Amino acid sequence: MSLIICPGFHDSSITQSFLKELGLLSNQANSRDSGNILICPTQDYPVSAIHIEQFLRDRLSSPPEASPLVFISFSAGVVGAIAAAWRWQFLGGQIKAFIALDGWGVTLWGNFPIHRLSHDFFTHWSSVPGSGEDSFYADPPVEHLEMWRSPQTVQGWWVHPGETTQPRTYLTAVEFLTMLLERYGEE
Repeated sequence: MSLIICPGFHDSSITQSFLKELGLLSNQANSRDSGNILICPTQDYPVSAIHIEQFLRDRLSSPPEASPLVFISFSAGVVGAIAAAWRWQFLGGQIKAFIALDGWGVTLWGNFPIHRLSHDFFTHWSSVPGSGEDSFYADPPVEHLEMWRSPQTVQGWWVHPGETTQPRTYLTAVEFLTMLLERYGEE
């Protein structure tokens, strides 16, 4: 599996903090073996589908030969990442999952699992639905950038597919993301 990280427009140290909290930095003692991790250089390129696809082509085998991809995207990065995932799949690549953090207003559709994390209930409720997979929203609400900078401090609700009422599971954003990475890393 290759893990593709598509940040929004912010200082790269915030993305490094996100990766550290998920145990995805290779210099950590508790680092998780998640395969190849590629971080789209949003400081150098627009977060458009074309630029993300070119970034992937420069670093991976051709789509049909590349390992399956899991996208984790944030904010403006969600826009380009979802379209890049569609394009990659159209070219013969495999998308194992797509995880969008605070991609409010972005149409999240695809024939692969799509998971959303939102910084508050309103954003979760008013976002264009994904594919009906597990999702998460912060409760109490947090600032938008907090989802990416410090997911270990963001607490909220894991919403299970098709569930409109209780029971829900209360946990941190890191716990929710870790569960998803373990799920898609083992398949």
